[in-house]
Amino acid sequence: MSQQQSVSVETVKAILDAFNAHDLDAIMEFFADDCSLDLPRGPDPWGQRFVGKAAVREGLATRFKGLPDVHYSEDRHWISGNMVVSEWLLTGTTPSGVRVKVRGCDHYEFRDGKAIRKDAYWKIVEKP
Repeated sequence: MSQQQSVSVETVKAILDAFNAHDLDAIMEFFADDCSLDLPRGPDPWGQRFVGKAAVREGLATRFKGLPDVHYSEDRHWISGNMVVSEWLLTGTTPSGVRVKVRGCDHYEFRDGKAIRKDAYWKIVEKP
C-alpha cells in the first residue's frame, strides 16, 4: 500500500524562504497546532524539544536571536509520502560576532499538508 504524498518540493522551498526571511508568522503557517520541534542542541539526546504551535514558535525565535543573520542555502529536498528531508548549509553570525557555517538537515513529518514534526540536525564543526 503506498502512502499519499501530502507535501511538495515547492512547499518545502517556501518553508525555507520563510526561514530566510526570518518571518515567524509565515513559518508557523506551515505547522499544525499539535506540532513539535527538536533543535540540535539541548539537555537531552534529542536536543531541545518544543511541543505545540506556541512553543515551537518560541523555539524557532531562539534561532533568530542566536543567529540574527541566519541564512539557509545550497538546499536539497527528498520526499517520501508524508516524510521530508531538507538538507542545507546554514550560515550566520552570533551576537558576539562568531561566524557559523555548518551543513545540516531537517527531518519533517507532515499531516494534511501541515508539518507536525521538525527535527533539526547539524554537523559539529571543530577547528584545529
